[in-house]
Amino acid sequence: MTNTRQLAFIALRDVHKGAYADVALDRVLQKANLQDSDRRLVTELVYGTVRRQRTLDTLIDQIANKKSHQQHPDLRTILHLGLYQLRYQERIPDSAAVNTTVQLAKENRFSGLAGFVNGLLRQYIRLVEHRGGDPLQLPENPVERLGILHSFPDWIIQVWFEQLGFTQTEQLCEWMNQSPTIDLRINPLRTSIEEVEAALQSAGVLVRRSKLPQALRLIGSSGPIQKLPGFNEGWWTVQDSSAQLVGHLLDPQPGEIVIDACAAPGGKTTHLAELMADKGQIWACDRTPSRLRKLQENSQRLNLQSIQVCTGDSRHFTQFQNIADRVLLDAPCSGLGTLHRHADARWRQTPKSVQELSMLQRELISHTSTFIKHGGVLVYATCTLHPAENEEVISEFLAESPGWQIESPNVDLLYAYTTPQGWFKVWPQQQDMDGFFMVRLRKTNNYE
Repeated sequence: MTNTRQLAFIALRDVHKGAYADVALDRVLQKANLQDSDRRLVTELVYGTVRRQRTLDTLIDQIANKKSHQQHPDLRTILHLGLYQLRYQERIPDSAAVNTTVQLAKENRFSGLAGFVNGLLRQYIRLVEHRGGDPLQLPENPVERLGILHSFPDWIIQVWFEQLGFTQTEQLCEWMNQSPTIDLRINPLRTSIEEVEAALQSAGVLVRRSKLPQALRLIGSSGPIQKLPGFNEGWWTVQDSSAQLVGHLLDPQPGEIVIDACAAPGGKTTHLAELMADKGQIWACDRTPSRLRKLQENSQRLNLQSIQVCTGDSRHFTQFQNIADRVLLDAPCSGLGTLHRHADARWRQTPKSVQELSMLQRELISHTSTFIKHGGVLVYATCTLHPAENEEVISEFLAESPGWQIESPNVDLLYAYTTPQGWFKVWPQQQDMDGFFMVRLRKTNNYE
């Protein structure tokens, strides 16, 4: 075998020791000289196995004598890789999945357990044939059932279940287990959507337009993003369609003072500059210097001049009192709307971390709202689907801030996402883009 499985195993071993999946994967791919097809396979094996961890553990629990948590961590990882290929990779023959996994066990100090690995995987295959489809035994409880089948912690399923019910929650789980798509946001100050579309098609890259005026979605494999036509010329940047909606909701105008309170790595900041025709002043604030450098690189590539960087925590700034026409608070959040992009995020977040983020969000909106002039606008946005970070934060802020009210924007493309309460919610399984929450607030008088 081209050592794709060994590379996947090394990355997964690092993930189970605490590394982020994308960092661990990048580390092994940089050291290996692989063809594109092999790189794609390693990526699929790593991300897929991390995503499906709970389902794979349950299969081990049900087939083996020893539970998954009782297995040696490296052996558990090898079993995950084998079961993942058998269950989710239709293009890999069963025999290849079994043989490469047995070989992997032998090459990683488990020669004495090669028979056990072979037996467990072959038992899975027999159960598929015997039960006519799925050997996985599921509980009756709907939350546990969805959690085991689609590999999510019960608490996340519960949060979605309470908002959506069983069928929509299952559709959302299925959507979140797909490989993510890539959307481009065209820079109208440098080019047109027609020009970018034509350049990409000439390079053999398939694209599809969306309902958003600056968005193009890449279809299929496109190779390294930096090598696509127009990247170096600043014709476009990568940004999911739902994140593009946020800029349209804020609707900044040329000549205004705008503050992006949690700006890095800068996708929304650069969008605001484009919408303002690069005229006016944008303060891009963030407490992480390395992520702000990424923002500066992007703004230079897009040839934008109106963005100024401010390093620090927006909860502590005093220099912006009552100066801004508009503020964007794209708040740090649990990211439950983008779990398909971050394979391990579903296992890293907890109810406790959500509670801590909710407190941070409340502090941020309370302080950044003081940056805005009388009559100005604040947009609060997250890429999560948890009411404790969205609806509850806004409801509490409005209850404590009589000088503010929700405002409906005069932007047609946002109407599809409006709720009766006046905020905007993007459900991925319905709109086929990242999950987002956003609300536009107007400062109606001078209450502090």
